[in-house]
Amino acid sequence: MLRIHWFLPTGGDSRDVVPDQPDSVCRAPTLDYLAQVARAADQLGFDALLTPCGTACEDAWITTAMLIPQTERVRFLVAFRPGLLSPTLAAQMASTYQRLSGGRVLLNIVTGAEPHELARFGDFADKDTRYARTGEFMEIMKAAWRQSPAHFDGDHYRVVAATTRATPEPAPPVYFGGASDAAQDVAARSADVYLTWGEPPAAVGERVQRMRERAAQYGRTVGFGIRLHVIARPTADEAWAVAERLQARMSPDALAAAAADFATTQSEGQRRQASLAAGSSRNELEIYPNLWAGIGLVRGGVGTALVGSYVEVADRIEEYAALGLDDFILSGYPHLEEAYWFGEGVLPILRERGRVSPLASANGGTFSTFR
Repeated sequence: MLRIHWFLPTGGDSRDVVPDQPDSVCRAPTLDYLAQVARAADQLGFDALLTPCGTACEDAWITTAMLIPQTERVRFLVAFRPGLLSPTLAAQMASTYQRLSGGRVLLNIVTGAEPHELARFGDFADKDTRYARTGEFMEIMKAAWRQSPAHFDGDHYRVVAATTRATPEPAPPVYFGGASDAAQDVAARSADVYLTWGEPPAAVGERVQRMRERAAQYGRTVGFGIRLHVIARPTADEAWAVAERLQARMSPDALAAAAADFATTQSEGQRRQASLAAGSSRNELEIYPNLWAGIGLVRGGVGTALVGSYVEVADRIEEYAALGLDDFILSGYPHLEEAYWFGEGVLPILRERGRVSPLASANGGTFSTFR
């Protein structure tokens, strides 16, 4: 079964990718609004909600914990930076979260960030150091969940008898991504699920194969996931009309600012995403059938979207799944409405094909026409 996840917009939401037009409306990430998105994902049958990290977002740990009592089954994929807290503390936080939520936390460890963002937290380590530190962090965190206290003496951490109050059941799976060689080595050694940003299937397939071989060198296997935006509608024409509207509302200032940022990025993944958005027409930006790079014209991080009819989007997901991907982390503008478009349009098709688990309880019921 595939695991289809959604995104929790803790940095705000809008019908525009960058809401800088005079008539743009930005939805603040209030608890009420985030609860609407979370409840929609819960009821529609998404598996989990990725919650980002950084100073532009509300804190992922606190926000998602507040949403546990407002939802029933959806899990929360909490993103955090390993250099900003001790690995034993992270193990304790995740272990407590897992017990008190009834097993509803997943972890997304994020090593990469631009220097100006890391400087806000007092982290001035270079890229290779950060990834080496992350590898030790993940080893200690996982060891602290075991029944026997763990000792560790490395280049970046030294801990004695690291443990938590109780072993979490199950231990939260660790999601981790990165395109650099250092990132891939950390993933091969310690990650449970390796994440890639949306690229054409051939590039993703090559990455999957390379990571399988690398993990095998350490006697391990890893799962695979992909991060994408999505615009799904009953017909392809309707979906592309939405994509064209999003692009038409990208201001020249936003386009110029993004291009300047991407030109100086230290992220290998960001450079790859920026290179996909190398044109402006649909023919240039549709880099593979139903894979559109237009969002990457102005947005950092993943810049590609699956665009098409419900059936086309389901077909593309199955094409990626055939490469070995089990986790699909999706998002859309705005996140509340797009969750319904995908959840009521594409998820039923994937369920009919036996690729997604049935809903725990049936949605809907009788509908009155007042006659």
